[in-house]
Amino acid sequence: MIYLEDFTLASADQEWKFFMKQVSRAYSDYYPFQIFPDKQVRRLTFAPITIFYGDNGSGKSTLLNIIAEKLQLERGALYNRSSFFEAYLKLCAETHHRPIPDKSAIITSDEIFDHMLALRALNQGIDLQREAVFQDYLDHKFGDFHYHDLADYDELKKTLETRRKTQSRYTREHTHQQVRERSNGESAMHFFAERIQDEHLYLLDEPENSLSPSRQQELVRLLGDSARFFNCQFIIATHSPFVLALPEAKIYDLDNVPVNVKAWYELPEVKVYAEFFATHQQRFEH
Repeated sequence: MIYLEDFTLASADQEWKFFMKQVSRAYSDYYPFQIFPDKQVRRLTFAPITIFYGDNGSGKSTLLNIIAEKLQLERGALYNRSSFFEAYLKLCAETHHRPIPDKSAIITSDEIFDHMLALRALNQGIDLQREAVFQDYLDHKFGDFHYHDLADYDELKKTLETRRKTQSRYTREHTHQQVRERSNGESAMHFFAERIQDEHLYLLDEPENSLSPSRQQELVRLLGDSARFFNCQFIIATHSPFVLALPEAKIYDLDNVPVNVKAWYELPEVKVYAEFFATHQQRFEH
């Protein structure tokens, strides 16, 4: 499914005209201006799965953020947004093959990391609550409580409850259940499985972070099936050879000037992996 058909970035001429209006002002950083004209990329067309490939600093994440902000997609984490972002977005244009579905989103590795930290913080909070309940149990079971009037009724109920229950049972019934602890990879995969819904557009910024090679292949299956069978569209920034090898993905090589489309096995970073394993092939033949 294709929701976003193409996206046009600001041209070198448009950027020049913008700067001519800023001559009376002194700025050290015009981000996201001055990134893409030198790459000779203007118009990007999209497939059901499109991938931005490139080294650190190539503009992969910037492209995702520009597209996400222009389309006003949901996001769950902050990003590097300069004072010139709005001005740049006004110079960009997009073509919708069909309306962008509500709840379409950009998902970054920062959002996934925040999700994992939130789970840990939740469990830490429950641990603190459990310690307080432990002490509450001991205070009521072995304390010197005397009932005087109705104002003491709640305390009386709690004292009687502790006398007929064990400490473990009392604690279980008075604390929240902990969220099941998962490894970082398990938590990340669970996040993607819950977050990605049918018939949506998703921008994914380095989704392989925190995922082992086997988990990355699991993610590839999820993304491929979501695009093929459940009408999702993905635009992905990645270094992962597993993600780059997604069947029928359209890959833009942002390290090439001019930026062009390549097959995954033509990319330099993938070739590094291939050469490494070819060099050590005999190690796998026993």
